[in-house]
Amino acid sequence: MLASEQIMAFRRDGYLVVEDLISPAVRHAVVAEYTDLMDRLYAEWRQRGQVPELAPDATFWDKLDAAVQAKIEWYQPFDISLPADGITAETPMHFGPAVFDMITSDRILNTVECLIGSEITSNPIQHVRIKPPERDVQHGETRAHIVSTDWHQDRAVTLEAADETEMVTVWLAITDATVENGCLQVKPGRTTGMIPHCALTQLGIREKFLPKQDAVPAPVKAGGGVIFHPLTPHASLRNLSNEYRWSFDLRYNVTGQNTGRDHFPDFVARSRTNPSAELRDWQVWKDMWEATRADIAQSKHINQHGRWSADGPYCA
Repeated sequence: MLASEQIMAFRRDGYLVVEDLISPAVRHAVVAEYTDLMDRLYAEWRQRGQVPELAPDATFWDKLDAAVQAKIEWYQPFDISLPADGITAETPMHFGPAVFDMITSDRILNTVECLIGSEITSNPIQHVRIKPPERDVQHGETRAHIVSTDWHQDRAVTLEAADETEMVTVWLAITDATVENGCLQVKPGRTTGMIPHCALTQLGIREKFLPKQDAVPAPVKAGGGVIFHPLTPHASLRNLSNEYRWSFDLRYNVTGQNTGRDHFPDFVARSRTNPSAELRDWQVWKDMWEATRADIAQSKHINQHGRWSADGPYCA
């Protein structure tokens, strides 16, 4: 739960750093789940000759480092969403019990309830971000889930139908997020109106619309998070450390309001008025995403960022 002073700070600044948003047990379960996933993936990559053989006691980070150095497509199998385009029936993704328990953890939902009320839907605009040291990133890589993220507002990545939706983002640190390894930075107090975005290497805000002075870094310890309003401008710093930085960004909206990506599945995470509506089974969640993947693979492409372009007047 948030104290009244924290709620006031969120309303004023548009963001809030909260420690211990998940318990160590929840975080360790997520790490263990991803370690098992990495073991399976690495065995497949090794069988295809894409990565080198490692020592039997190689860790998750050893294997990830080898995959990054081998310049293979390692990211998408870890993500808790589908990509913006190119979706096929075989597009990899990850939906497991530990991640589901994280998304539906009481600590997170209690915090979100203080900000948007007790009828809470888990929004499908969600991602894992595992960011290598910048020096190790493959030349030409621009995905915001891997490299530093350009300045943007989260509402800009939704479809226009969600412009009135009450929503918050929970940016959750699995490893410590520091200034050196690329924590978030925000522009406090800017929560009214959409700023023009430009679809260049990433969807972002040109500096003429958002001067970078007065940006505030938001470091947070593992297990903590940064919660922000969908109109709060934010970005990430560059990872200039020697370590990976691991986080999730999760979103929650008031149940019954548009998610901004209604071709992806959502679910009721909490309902005080109708608890039986809450989804409690991670396998159902996984099945929903697999059915969505199958449908989209046979459908016309939906442009998730259709309101923005690379040649609009705001890109000049």
